[in-house]
Amino acid sequence: MKQFFSFVKKEFYHIWRDRRTMFILLGMPIVQIVIFGFALTNEVKNSKIAVLDNAKDETSISLIDEINASKYFEVAKNLHSYHDIEKAFQSGTIKMAVVFPDRFSEDLHHLNHAQIQLIADASDPNLANILTNYASSIIRDYQKKLNPNIHTPFTITTEMRMLYNPQLKGAYNFVPGVMAMVLLLVCTMMTAITIVKEKETGTMEIMLVSPMKPLMVIVAKAIPYLLLSIINIISILCLSVFVLEVPINGSIVLLVAESILFILVCLSLGLLISSAADSQQTAMFISLVALFLPTVMLSGFMFPVENMPVPLRIVSNIVPAKWYYSIVKSVMIKGLGITAIWKETLILLGMMFFLITLAIKKFKVRLA
Repeated sequence: MKQFFSFVKKEFYHIWRDRRTMFILLGMPIVQIVIFGFALTNEVKNSKIAVLDNAKDETSISLIDEINASKYFEVAKNLHSYHDIEKAFQSGTIKMAVVFPDRFSEDLHHLNHAQIQLIADASDPNLANILTNYASSIIRDYQKKLNPNIHTPFTITTEMRMLYNPQLKGAYNFVPGVMAMVLLLVCTMMTAITIVKEKETGTMEIMLVSPMKPLMVIVAKAIPYLLLSIINIISILCLSVFVLEVPINGSIVLLVAESILFILVCLSLGLLISSAADSQQTAMFISLVALFLPTVMLSGFMFPVENMPVPLRIVSNIVPAKWYYSIVKSVMIKGLGITAIWKETLILLGMMFFLITLAIKKFKVRLA
């Protein structure tokens, strides 16, 4: 037993001295609990909507106030014409539009029947269904308030219209997310592992003493993964169009160009990880845990970012997949051009230059 306790004591010392292991054992569970606790929810809150009130009567204004007072919706825009609805969706600032017809109150009180149109962005079919159900429920509750009696003479019916994905296919949502995850894993993890492997086997030092400059050696290691990733993009797009029947409504040249930009960001991340990691296991762990999980949870692919607390929403801005996911949805599903995604493109460009500069600086330190 004395030897057993000595081994136990030795293991405690071993863990205590290894700061990385200490972080994994103590810090990672806390981080995961916080992220999972706040991010893993299907409830939609504070969704920004637009209102086109053609009636502007007392009843329509009262109903808009009811919708805005709920925890699910926030009226972000008051539109003036039906043509503004498409522009509002393309700008990405709203998730749903509510349209009141002319003579809404007059129809309701004289004909006992009035209509409201709910227009949702069905490029994310689950979110579109949830929002229209929330809005329909609020309208039904308002209808009961007009006449507390059960047999109310007033009837308000809602007409729903799903933009971009009328059939509510799930593939329209997960194809952009899968593209982001596949490119991130292939580019980042494999780039990080292959360079660390060279370091472990000692061949990296042999390559660095060759006449070729260290930067060119690193770039030469990354180029094959860039080409393989472009093949991946083509394969994914072909499968999406011909197997999953998800059309490319925008420019395919723009979509491929934006995908190559995202690949360069991921390759830069892989180079940066390879400079910090000293083993293949460490590089793989960083790639999977530090990149894969944030991509799944904070990119907006599986869980709406706007539902998360402010700190998580801020953190989500440094996840490259969030911006790429938004770009693919805008170009591929909504058919938009560069004018709609210039902000996301500039952010990815900034990330790429920052990560490449940091990776080169780290490699120079190691060579010194």
